[in-house]
Amino acid sequence: MSVIVTDSGFAADDWPEGALDDIVDLASDADAEEVVLDPAPAMIRVNFPSFSDGRGFTIAKRLRMRGYEGRLRAQGHVIADQYAMARRSGFDEVEISDELAARQPEDQWKFRADWRAHDYQSRLRAG
Repeated sequence: MSVIVTDSGFAADDWPEGALDDIVDLASDADAEEVVLDPAPAMIRVNFPSFSDGRGFTIAKRLRMRGYEGRLRAQGHVIADQYAMARRSGFDEVEISDELAARQPEDQWKFRADWRAHDYQSRLRAG
């Protein structure tokens, strides 16, 4: 099982079972420029094999810059501290394992849900 993290907190996956063929899964080393966006898939999932592998953030940013407007999901080992970065780079949601959700409860993710305020410039302006 897995848990979907959004700005509202934890949720079950609401993606319809029958729509799995309208999802494109990308590895962390995929080239975002090679992803076919016409017709655009309804969802693109970008795999994060480890929390220290940040290439998925670049993939998300490039897909959004290319005009992708569908659902963009980070999947794998993204930690709560990275949630704001995931949202700023273009991800709509993060899919984590039940085990990771148990180690990093919902309150840790919700703390970072105001992702527009959790950036360097906002902290400088406030302080």
